[in-house]
Amino acid sequence: MKIIISYPPFPDIYGTPMIGQNRQYQVFSSPTYIYPVVPASAATLLKQAGHEVVWNDCIAEGWSYRQFLDFVKAQRPDIIAFETKTPVVKHHWRIIRDLKTDNQQLTTVLYGDHVTALPEESMINCPVDFVLTGGDYDFLLLNLCGILAKGEGSVFSSLEPGIWFRDKGMVRNSGVFRLNHDLDALPPIDRELTGWRLYAYKNGNFKRTPGTYIMSGRDCWYHKCTFCSWPTLYPEFRQRGTAHVLDEIGALIDRYRVAEIMDDTGTFPVGSWLKEFCAGMIERGYNRKVYMDCNMRFGVLSLEEMRLMKKANFRLILFGLESACRGTLDRINKKVTVEEIVEGCRLTRKAGLFPHITIMFGYPWESYEDAVKTLELGKWLLKKGYAYTMQATMVIPYPGSPLFKECREKGLLKTLDWYRYDMKEPVMKTSIPDEKLMSMVRRMYNTAFIPELFFRRIASVRDFDDLKYFARGGAKVFGHLFDFKGKRK
Repeated sequence: MKIIISYPPFPDIYGTPMIGQNRQYQVFSSPTYIYPVVPASAATLLKQAGHEVVWNDCIAEGWSYRQFLDFVKAQRPDIIAFETKTPVVKHHWRIIRDLKTDNQQLTTVLYGDHVTALPEESMINCPVDFVLTGGDYDFLLLNLCGILAKGEGSVFSSLEPGIWFRDKGMVRNSGVFRLNHDLDALPPIDRELTGWRLYAYKNGNFKRTPGTYIMSGRDCWYHKCTFCSWPTLYPEFRQRGTAHVLDEIGALIDRYRVAEIMDDTGTFPVGSWLKEFCAGMIERGYNRKVYMDCNMRFGVLSLEEMRLMKKANFRLILFGLESACRGTLDRINKKVTVEEIVEGCRLTRKAGLFPHITIMFGYPWESYEDAVKTLELGKWLLKKGYAYTMQATMVIPYPGSPLFKECREKGLLKTLDWYRYDMKEPVMKTSIPDEKLMSMVRRMYNTAFIPELFFRRIASVRDFDDLKYFARGGAKVFGHLFDFKGKRK
């Protein structure tokens, strides 16, 4: 069978929509492309099974909608599959209707966090044929395509749990998805097939390029933050063996000359796994060839462990700060204090690593003074040199997250129009005017242009990689000032 895995363009979105492997959705003026690991794994599995696979990321390629439609028509695929998210799901409904108008025989598939939370919604609102729920949609798509290729009389009895479908005019499903697939059985991702270079350079987190992404686990071993929708995809955490991950890193170094790798596991594995992994990086000599970046939680690493990570050539460590208010940290179940946040940043820098902090504004229970505390803590950490870089966003309660459920039950949502969940405005009711909240995000990004911070960063430039990294980061920060103007075109 011929299968297209596609990220189609959206003709009425101005800017670059960040969909692939993004836990939050934004439209960027200056794009950051993240290599979508699980869809790339799906493409690899399908090719290995003998299917003809076409990778089609129109967003990264800069295609028009007409180009996309003409491409699909010329390719004449049997199946086309889309990753979707809350703010673009209605766009995907329209795209599927357009594709079905041109070709009624085309089988369409949706997957992602939104349709995992609300699978029946898409089946009702558009003529999509299948919806894959859960985060192992690489395995599910392989199962589905294998069954459809055989042309069995009753395909539905052989479907893995987690797939929604149509049967004699009725919407049905194969049961609740299961996370029982062996991640170590996955083959090395075919990066040439999946256009990895599209994502290797336009990424503000990479100091050295080309860079790429891997995932040592699916997804976060903590998975209790109430604002996050990815526990909907991965309610249970699984990690690959360290040897399996190290073999992948070795192939990326040798075959693709990758200079930096971001491990986008929701929270990087810790404990004995982390120590074994770092030892493997050092023993194999990979620490002399590639930078490693990862997501981490405050309060779980000792200074000794951080120094081991530094020796293994970890560089950027991404922490979720989220808020400086104890009440908010407790309410969103972060299980961390402001004191632990400050100490975590300080120790990370002491170990020679570079902390990147993420901050959010717009919690419905916070006052303006509460939001100012978060703004001031973020600025202080950056000026003090405890935090190296940062990302500021609006809190968006995506379907499937406990925060969405809480807000819906308590009448705290302004709207259920998914178009408006694009971070261009707050969608939860707060006592703070919308423009003041949006200005908080802009003020956080403006911190990068404070003279003492700006000149310290200039003074830290040691080589051409530093200079390029500084320039890329500056362009991203400048772009974010426009991203949060709060106007939807």
